[in-house]
Amino acid sequence: MQLPTIVFDLDGTLVETAPDLVDTLNVVFEREGIPPVPFDEARTFVGHGARAMITRGLDAEGRTVTPQILDKLFNDFVDYYTAHVADRSYPFPGVIEALDALSERGYRLAVCTNKFEKQSLLLLDALKMTSRFAAIVGQDTFKIAKPDPEVLRRTILTAGGDPAHAVMIGDSETDILTARAAALPVVAVDFGYSERPVSEYSPDRLISHFAQLSEAIAGLSPSK
Repeated sequence: MQLPTIVFDLDGTLVETAPDLVDTLNVVFEREGIPPVPFDEARTFVGHGARAMITRGLDAEGRTVTPQILDKLFNDFVDYYTAHVADRSYPFPGVIEALDALSERGYRLAVCTNKFEKQSLLLLDALKMTSRFAAIVGQDTFKIAKPDPEVLRRTILTAGGDPAHAVMIGDSETDILTARAAALPVVAVDFGYSERPVSEYSPDRLISHFAQLSEAIAGLSPSK
């Protein structure tokens, strides 16, 4: 029997990237004389890309800037973050063990993220995780971002899988909407970057630790 391809979101699902992303946000804000955003608040801004994170950070401070300043903040953010992508980021507990267990059972693994591909590769390389995935796709790989289901389908195809036979693992409404639009089941982790409890978006399965992932996947029907 063919096993489904398992497609993971990156930030807030596989890796706790918020420390480096929030550090970057506050570094570029400091350069413009904007007060820092508290970590716990800024952590919920992660997952929609750098520009959205900057915009939400400005909103949180009650600030508005010109399009030119926003572009400068964005470019500074990308440059600084690329140079500091893995300073304080780390895999969530149980991630490595779960990935290895799935690989040993014959599952094909992939990453589909709204992070830029270069940053995703730099991060996963630094954490020695890259070789575990048959495909790593960012928002710029195909110029398509989640929740457009086409990026998920292309990720699965790039990994050598069947787009009708896969499972999405994510931490946010965006991941759940992407999986639903692709007619695929979705497992959500409850420790990621969702502003609201991710259970409110009705994932097919909800886990609190990666030790629960294999059982959650086994309980899903890929055709659901």
